[in-house]
Amino acid sequence: MIVTLGLLGALQTVLIGGFAGYYLSESLYDEIGQRAMKVAQTVAATPAVINGVRNRDIPALNRLAGRLAETNDALFIVIGDHQAIRLAHPDPARIGFSMGDDDGDYGRKALVEGNAYVARAEGSLGESMRGKAPIVVPGTGEIIGIVSVGYSLEQVEATIRRYNFVLYGVVGLMLLVSVIAAIVIAGRFKRAIFGLEPEEIARLFQERDATLQSVREGIIAVNRDGVITTVNRAAYETLDLPSDQPVTGRPISEILPENGLISALTSGEPDFDQEIWLRGRQMIVNRLPVRRGDTIIGVVASFRLRDELDQVSRQLTRIQQYADTLRSQTHEYSNKLHTIAGLIQIGANQEALALIGSEVSDHQTLLHLLLEAVPDPVIAGCLLGKYNRAREMGLSLEIDPDSQMRDLPEMLPREQLVGVVGNLIDNALEATRLHTGAGGRVQLSMTDLGEELIFEVQDQGPGIPEKERQRIFKKGVSTKEGEARGYGLHLVRQFLRHWGGSVTVENVPEGGSRFTLYLPKAPKKGGQL
Repeated sequence: MIVTLGLLGALQTVLIGGFAGYYLSESLYDEIGQRAMKVAQTVAATPAVINGVRNRDIPALNRLAGRLAETNDALFIVIGDHQAIRLAHPDPARIGFSMGDDDGDYGRKALVEGNAYVARAEGSLGESMRGKAPIVVPGTGEIIGIVSVGYSLEQVEATIRRYNFVLYGVVGLMLLVSVIAAIVIAGRFKRAIFGLEPEEIARLFQERDATLQSVREGIIAVNRDGVITTVNRAAYETLDLPSDQPVTGRPISEILPENGLISALTSGEPDFDQEIWLRGRQMIVNRLPVRRGDTIIGVVASFRLRDELDQVSRQLTRIQQYADTLRSQTHEYSNKLHTIAGLIQIGANQEALALIGSEVSDHQTLLHLLLEAVPDPVIAGCLLGKYNRAREMGLSLEIDPDSQMRDLPEMLPREQLVGVVGNLIDNALEATRLHTGAGGRVQLSMTDLGEELIFEVQDQGPGIPEKERQRIFKKGVSTKEGEARGYGLHLVRQFLRHWGGSVTVENVPEGGSRFTLYLPKAPKKGGQL
């Protein structure tokens, strides 16, 4: 870059300097020629010169020509008659001879055409710029002679050399400034690109693009004006953006009005693992401002579907619960099988049959209720799992036999609904176990009558103080001790805000608390707590 900018500056400087020098030289030559012609015209119009030529008063003409040449700083003033025979000349030996002997120009334009003109010629007094004018008798217009005024080109060239010295000095200074500017610009440019060479920048760009496209999380970057500068393939897929319509160069507000990147530009604070809704999907979003010094020049956001994390989490939780359930049921049924075997051995067959019937009866009742009231397999499976979970904890989950949940809207995401209801039941089971121990119960009732879906979960816990009823829905806030707490009710609030539902919390007189969840069958914006 230094070499390129230096050569470019040198080329421009040399071209400009050469043109300026040439133009200056031609201008001086033209100016001297015009001056010589004007002096020649003035001398030719002088009455003393006209009378001297008519009378061929050679001494008077020579005195007059010498005085005028000295006055006008001319090299010479030569006066000739109508045949270009010298009547006045600085060298007396050339008087009486033809002016053509000097420069081969007899002054035909002046003597024949009557025009003044400029000529450059090598004469007896050296190379000069000459102006020639005809001597015309006033009134008659008769051409009776010619005046030639010359200025030495040595004087002109001396003047040009003086001007060129200054000009070339300026050109040299400009060339030096160009080189220094090239070094400064190249240095600042290299610092701006962290000392990398163009080939390294190209390779890093290719690596960055390959990295962005290989990341499974969606990534979008915007500049300080909120215009999208980078977007990877995963972002197109996650946000269901049309792949044939590029979004780079467009404002982020047109693509994702609810993105929150503009607020990150303003605040300059990073956000990590924020749960927001983008294009109708719940996302886990990270936002990180990009800074240059103390100035924010953009924001990079990465996001992924919350369902993916939930799916992994649910799978791990289900595996753990499944293992724990199998372990407890194995232990429980092992004891019951031993009891049944003992009853048969002692001949108490009726008691053995009664024990078997009671064991099967509870499950049959629950299965019959779920098949009739909750035809959706996802919700029914969740409730059956929570029933088994309650038995494992030594508790009972009682589902109101008058419950029904048949009119579920198609657009309602079942996985999220199961997550919300499951969180409320889990919290109720945990609160009941900690407060009453084994033998406690949790009650659940459901109805889809009217324009809302209503789920009511009641526990036998210690209750929730009124001042805590809003706070428990904040992320990380929990009434239970231990890490990784305070997320279940927060997820409930996030879902309600998106779907336009609401939840109420109240303590019941017999002890415990009741959570009532209201979900509109048609989604609304802005749920309430």
